[in-house]
Amino acid sequence: MSEKIHNVLFLCTGNSARSIMAEALVTTLGRGRFQGYSAGSRPGGKVNPHAMELVEKAGYPVDRLRSKSWDEFAGPDAPHMDFIITVCDNAAGEACPYWPGHPATAHWGFEDPAAVEGSDAEKRAAFAKVYGQIRQRMEAFLSLPPDLLDTPAIRQKLARIGASPV
Repeated sequence: MSEKIHNVLFLCTGNSARSIMAEALVTTLGRGRFQGYSAGSRPGGKVNPHAMELVEKAGYPVDRLRSKSWDEFAGPDAPHMDFIITVCDNAAGEACPYWPGHPATAHWGFEDPAAVEGSDAEKRAAFAKVYGQIRQRMEAFLSLPPDLLDTPAIRQKLARIGASPV
């Protein structure tokens, strides 16, 4: 019997950086057990090149990446989500669409590296820092026992991961 693949949707306002990096990390680090998706409440229409650079280094196919609305995942033909995680404070406070199936939800806040002003090196450093923080929380999530993922206790575990210092 094959193991269930869990779908995880990462939400942010612009869907250009943090949610994109989270999508790629859960998919690549999840080794076939997880499929990541990302979306935004007000997508900016393009993926930040610094996020794309890091995602490509992780081995995620960048041709899959695009900035898109969370409405794509709220309709009847959308993939069923097992987990929905907001990665920016703005999206966490917004009224989200109805998610069919009552997926486990959590908020994992990260600073916005796209808001950093300065040299290209300073921007790259900001993206690398946030990418590392997302990876740290992702590794904690992916290390949870598979039998816990489909239980009500997962909500508490997701909240703890989001509250952990990065």
